[in-house]
Amino acid sequence: MWIQKSIKLQPRQRGFHLITAEVSQQLPELRQIAIGLVHFHLQHTSASLSINENADHAVRSDMEAHFNELAPEGASYFQHTCEGPDDMPAHIKSALLGCELTVPVSQGSLQLGTWQGLYLGEHRNEAGGRTLVVTIQGQGSIEERRR
Repeated sequence: MWIQKSIKLQPRQRGFHLITAEVSQQLPELRQIAIGLVHFHLQHTSASLSINENADHAVRSDMEAHFNELAPEGASYFQHTCEGPDDMPAHIKSALLGCELTVPVSQGSLQLGTWQGLYLGEHRNEAGGRTLVVTIQGQGSIEERRR
């Protein structure tokens, strides 16, 4: 079974945001999958996807602080500045963290570890909603296939 759809994420302020629940709510098709994979592709060059700590909010603020040190706004060597001082740092953060994830699915659920969650890294000061293309590949249960 293959399913592909686009889902829209809520606009968020700059920072790292736990999006596991929002994404899962928009994917009722996962419940049909006994075993498979789900691939997430973020269609943007100034935001990122990652898997990280889902319990302590300090991890998300620490991630933001670290990446702001790594790719600071207003660096004198940036040439791509026509969209604002946050634009080139946003592209660097997106390139470092990536815009794609693949997660196993078992018995209708994402198989994330106990302390893992899906993160959206929003790297722009003023961004709109972000779009994910989600591709689910998997096999339903024996009962599901008999129907």
